[in-house]
Amino acid sequence: MKTALSFIAVINLAFGSGAIAAGAKTYKITGTIVSSTSSRVVVQKDSERFEFDVDPATVKGSAELKVGSTVTVTYVMSATKIESARGEASSPASTSPSP
Repeated sequence: MKTALSFIAVINLAFGSGAIAAGAKTYKITGTIVSSTSSRVVVQKDSERFEFDVDPATVKGSAELKVGSTVTVTYVMSATKIESARGEASSPASTSPSP
């Protein structure tokens, strides 16, 4: 239980400080660990599964998470790519009208 609580505290520190600085909204989920590696943890809440990438360099104790443990994960959503419905990449130059 101490390991799970330590993990929660580290997740809060790792993601919480960056989210506050960037102004992003944070989310929390409490569930049961169904699988865990040093770089990924899968948490199940009710019938949904949530996969989280974990940076072992910044999240201490991630390798000690046990399947079946209940944890609370605090996270932010971050887009890696955004495309329009037509498949065009969005860029500031494409929004200005042509002369």
